[in-house]
Order: sequence, then structure tokens, then C-alpha cells
Amino acid sequence: MTTLKASRSQDHKLTIAEILETLSDGMLPLRFSAYDGSAAGPEDAPYGLHLKTTRGTTYLATAPGDLGMARAYVSGDLEARGVHPGDPYEILRVMGDELHFRRPSALTLAAITRSLGWDLLRPIAPPPQEHLPRWRRVAEGLRHSKSRDAEVIHHHYDVSNTFYEYVLGPSMTYTCACYENAEQTLEEAQENKYRLVFEKLGLQPGDRLLDIGCGWGSMVRFAARRGVKVIGVTLSREQAEWAQKAIAEEGLSDLAEVRFSDYRDVPETGFDAISSIGLTEHIGVGNYPAYFGLLQSKLREGGRLLNHCITRPDNQSQARAGGFIDRYVFPDGELTGSGRIISEIQNVGLEVRHEENLREHYALTLAGWCQNLVDNWDACVEEVGEGTARVWGLYMAGSRLGFERNVVQLHQVLAVKLGPKGEAHVPLRPWWK
Repeated sequence: MTTLKASRSQDHKLTIAEILETLSDGMLPLRFSAYDGSAAGPEDAPYGLHLKTTRGTTYLATAPGDLGMARAYVSGDLEARGVHPGDPYEILRVMGDELHFRRPSALTLAAITRSLGWDLLRPIAPPPQEHLPRWRRVAEGLRHSKSRDAEVIHHHYDVSNTFYEYVLGPSMTYTCACYENAEQTLEEAQENKYRLVFEKLGLQPGDRLLDIGCGWGSMVRFAARRGVKVIGVTLSREQAEWAQKAIAEEGLSDLAEVRFSDYRDVPETGFDAISSIGLTEHIGVGNYPAYFGLLQSKLREGGRLLNHCITRPDNQSQARAGGFIDRYVFPDGELTGSGRIISEIQNVGLEVRHEENLREHYALTLAGWCQNLVDNWDACVEEVGEGTARVWGLYMAGSRLGFERNVVQLHQVLAVKLGPKGEAHVPLRPWWK
């Protein structure tokens, strides 16, 4: 079939749809149409893609993997049909299950190149939402230096507090919730997650908690409401300002504060507990020894650490994220398996007491965020622009699929700093619900 299509292409220029058919391996699971009037795939397919412009073709042809498709989609040059841009989950599911491509022969590639023309194959500037490539980020500082970490956190989190309020809901929690059942609301599940962390850490009134990468301070305020003295730190100035205001409005200023600070710059020590919820993904795998070593040094004997982070399903996969995630969502983000996390925690002298995988919970969390984005789409677009809103819909829907298919996981690891004779000061069995 490929040879036949290639020979046909020698006699005429291939349409955009014919190029897609040539590259596809099997039947197309959706309807595809393009600006040149061509179309392919079932006419009655529930989902479709429409390529609206030549710029979209250039994006698709000049960037590898998911990056080119993301550029075309974010810029509005590639339109998904049958789904809402705030939640394109269903079309991503179909494409992931049934859309496959083959490597073209040299003859086929030549025919495609001739059909498109060199003008469409010259790289162009990406959409403005895209972060610099890795090699360009060197100018901003060494990977995971304080200055560079601050810049990438700013890129992702300082979008707009109002936008995050629309997407995350009242809890302002941008980490995996914990569902008692699939019918529980997002807000109930987020409250349940903070309860779970609080109870695992065994916090009591008067205890001191350090919450690093604290976001908008939801864990900080949860603990402070229960009499715990809390310091939260974040590299996002907008998060810190929002959190400090919320702390003041709840009358918790005597117990809680959120600092615009690198966690490495916290001078206090002797904490009863440390929570790290969604920060480890930004640290860099090579920095784990220093990271967990610092946390160990901040705990008193008998103090506990709860590390909550996204992981790979194994300990051998490449740590760096794919093109779309790295350039649009989490620049410099790295993931590894839970085994590596546990080993690094043990290697700094902490004793791991418990771990659990909340993978399915994150899929449910992302579905809730996507629904919020759909429900508030017009307001979100007005706040941050359609391109950024599209990035978030694509990212969250794709991530939901990744958690469902075990491409990524979410692990909570509980550890304790032992006394000089091995005293752990924890109950014999799990003490949380």
C-alpha cells in the first residue's frame, strides 16, 4: 500500500489528507480535514481534526513527536472536533489507542516533501506560550540553580491567580486529591488529601510544620486551623501573596506564614514534620541526595517527612519530560520511579515507614480540573488568552490519560528521622484512616 501511494505521488502532489493516509498505519479512527479541501477517515466518526492553515502544517512538519501537534493546536491552527478545548480527553484517548504511524520510505518522504514544498518545511517561531528550549535556558542559569528554578516556576505558576481559582476550585490545590470513592467531589477529595497528610505526619497542636513548595498555602492553612505552627515556602511570588492574604482573612497569622523563598534558604530547624507535596518533580533527580539531605537536617529526632510526588512506573525510564510538557508546562521537570525516591530517602538516614500509590486518584483529580476549565472556559480565555487555556486543557486531559494508562504514577512516601538508638516514635501499625 505504501509503495502504491508513493508511486501515485510521483504523478501528482499529495493533498494533506493523502499525506496523513500515507503515514498512518491502519484505518484512521477519526475524521481529518484540511484547508486544501481534502479529507480522510470515516465521515461519521464522533471525533475529528481540522487543519486550518499552512502555518499549522509547518508546525506539524518541523517539530518531532507531540511538540509539533501541540504547537498547531495551541496556536489554533489545528482544531479538535467533537470535544471541548477545555477537556479534549476523548479524542486523545481515541488517538492514543487507534492512531498509529509508520516510518516512511525514502521515496515516500521525497514525495511528501515535494508535495508540501520547501516553504512549509522551514521552521517558524513557536506560539508565545512556549518556553525556551533546554539549550537556551542555560543563559538563565545552571539547571536547578536557584535562579533557574525560580524562572521555570514563574513560567508555570505565575499565570494568573484568578485563572487558577477557576480551574482548581475553592481549595486552590494543584496536586493530586485523595478520593474515598469516585463519587466524591473534587473539594471533598482535596480536603481528604490534606487530612491524610496531616494524620500520617502525626501532627498535634503546638507542633511545627515546614511545608515546602506550598503553592497557595492550602496545607499550611489546614494545619494551622488545627493549632499547628506552619511555615510554607514557594518560588512563586503570586502564590505567596495569595496565600498570605488567605491566612490573614482566616485569622491564622499567629500560626502560619507563607514565604516567597527557595526552600534551601529556610534558616529554621528542629521541625516536627515536613510536607513536600508536588515539589520533588521540580528538583532534578541528580539533586535528590542534597534535597532529602537538607530535609533530614531540618527535622528533630522522631520528626516525619511526607513526600508526595509524580513518579514513573519504573526506575529505568528517562527522567526528562517529553517535548510538550517540557516546553509548555514543566520546564526542567524530571520524574523517576518510586524505588529511586525511597532509596534516596533511605540513603540520607531517614527510615521509610509507609508508601502508597494514588495513581487512579490523580486521574480523577485531573478530570475534575478539566470540568472546571470547561465550566469556566469563557472567563479563563478572557483572563489568560485562548492559547494558554488550550495548553491547560491539552495538558490536563493528556495527563489524565497518562495516569489511567500507568504512564505515570503518584506516590506518597512517609519517613521518620530516628533517634540515636533507632527510636522511631511511631505507632506499630498505620494510625490514619
